[in-house]
Amino acid sequence: MSRAFIKENDLEHAGIDIPERSISHEKNYVTPTGLKELRNAIDNLDKERQSFSDNEDSSVKQKKMRVEREIRYFSSRLKSAILVDPLNQNKEIILFSAKVKVLSIDNKSYEFEIVGEDEANIKENKISYLSPIAKSLIGSRINDEVVWNKPSGNEILTITNIYYCGQTNPNHF
Repeated sequence: MSRAFIKENDLEHAGIDIPERSISHEKNYVTPTGLKELRNAIDNLDKERQSFSDNEDSSVKQKKMRVEREIRYFSSRLKSAILVDPLNQNKEIILFSAKVKVLSIDNKSYEFEIVGEDEANIKENKISYLSPIAKSLIGSRINDEVVWNKPSGNEILTITNIYYCGQTNPNHF
């Protein structure tokens, strides 16, 4: 296409359309920490948005649009958040917000905390309540065995401890 058929405005805005982040249709359960993280994300993004100058440069516009998209996403997640207080959970059973310690057949120990989708972070051993391992753990008790469906093959895990944040006298954690 010849440059003669392209409006200047089209060139100016090329590449700055930012698609919206998809929002899960699942229930948005959050721990108190997860709720705080959502609020902090919005506050930090709002500060970042305010730091932009009135410079109409396309790269600045794109950054601002990304920040505004993130604010919309986190605001939507905050609005739909369902707070689950770990102190109100049954301490004998694994439910949302539980910290769980398990042991594999070859005596390898793993620890997981079952959290909401936005709070999940495998580096911190925080797994979404929608993940396959969380689904197999939820409803179980100490000494129950569950199957962890891993890409490398199934692994049998024995639950050795259940703990909820704020619980007094946890067994081990």
